[in-house]
Amino acid sequence: MTEPKVDYAAVFQALPGAVALLTPQLVYADANEEFLRVVGRTRGQVVGRYLRDDFAESPNSPGAAVVRNVEASLRRVMETGERDTMELQRYDDMAGPGRSGVRDERYWTMINIPVLGSDGRVALLLHRVEEVTELIHARVVALSLQEAMLPALGPVGRHPSAVRYRPAIDALDVCGDWYDLVDLPGDRTAVAVGDVVGHGLSAAQVMGQLRSALSATSRVTDGPARALEALGLYARSVDGAENTTVANTFIDWSTHTITYSSAGHPPPALLRRDGTVEFLDQATDPPLGARPEHGPRVQATVAFTEGSVLLLYTDGLVERRGEDIDTGLARLADSLARHWAADPETLADALLADLLPLGGVTDDTALVVVHL
Repeated sequence: MTEPKVDYAAVFQALPGAVALLTPQLVYADANEEFLRVVGRTRGQVVGRYLRDDFAESPNSPGAAVVRNVEASLRRVMETGERDTMELQRYDDMAGPGRSGVRDERYWTMINIPVLGSDGRVALLLHRVEEVTELIHARVVALSLQEAMLPALGPVGRHPSAVRYRPAIDALDVCGDWYDLVDLPGDRTAVAVGDVVGHGLSAAQVMGQLRSALSATSRVTDGPARALEALGLYARSVDGAENTTVANTFIDWSTHTITYSSAGHPPPALLRRDGTVEFLDQATDPPLGARPEHGPRVQATVAFTEGSVLLLYTDGLVERRGEDIDTGLARLADSLARHWAADPETLADALLADLLPLGGVTDDTALVVVHL
C-alpha cells in the first residue's frame, strides 16, 4: 500500500497555535498565519528578517526585553539540542486605536523546540507562542478571592506565630489550600489547615465554605475529632468538597497538651526544644466524604513543653512527583531540626527556602507555625 504524501507546509500553516521557524542564525525561515496575526505583521515583514530587527533602535522597550529572553532561550536550544519552556512573558502593548497612552497588559507562554537535520545537529528552531492573558487575569481574581477568605493572622494568645501561603508557580488556577487559627474557651486555641481537591474559583469557594464551617464547629465541640465529624457531614452537602483533607489541632495552654485529628492530611510536626521532631500521626482517618458511611473520627493527645514549635502545612510543602512521601517528611524534619532556635517568622521563611524547588511547585503551599 502506497503511503499518502503529506504536505508538511500545509500542515504547518494549518496549526491552530502561533508557530515560526528560525535558522540557527536566528533569522525567520517561515511563520504560519496565526503567528503573523499574533505579532501583527505580514509574511514579508517577518520571513527573512533577524529576530531582533524590530527592536534594533529601541533596546530599552518592553518588547525588546521579551525578544532578548526569546533569543537566550533559542541559543540554549542550539547548545543543548533540547526543548526549552520559557518563563511566563509579560509585554504591555498599546491598547488599540483611540487609546493613546494606555497600555494593554498581556501575557504569553513560549516554547522553543529543536528541529534536527540528517546529521543530528539543530537545523531549525521551532518557536511556539500562546497568549494566556485571560487565564492570568482569572488567576488574579481567584487569588484575590482566596486571600480575602483566609483570616488575617493575629497573635495566638501570648504566643508568636506565622503563616505563609504560596500559590503554585506553573498552574494558571489557584488551588484550595487554607489555614485557620481560632481562640477557644478555656485557654485553648484551634489551629487547622486543609486542602480542597481541584483548582480555580470553584475550589476557592469550597475552601471558603469549609474553612468557615470548621471554624464554627471547633468553637462548639469538645475536640478536633468531633469538629471534623461535623465538618464531614457538612461537606457531603457541598459540591466539590469530597476528598478534602484537613488536619485539626486543639492546643491547651493550661495543660500543655495538643489534641489532634486528621482527615487524610499530612501529619502536623512538633519541634521540641532539643531539636527533635515528632510527627503527629496517631489519629488519621480518610479525607472528608471518602467513607461510604459517615462515622466517628479518632483523635490523640501529646504533651509539649514551653518553647516547642507546632507546624501545620499542606502537601505542597513535602510531596513531589515520583517521590515517596516519607522522603518529603524526612526533608521537613531535617529543616526543622536545623532551624529549631528560629522565631516563627524566620522559621516559616527558612522552611519555604529549604523545601520548595527553585522552579516552583505544581501545588499550592500553606503552612502555620506556632511557638508553644
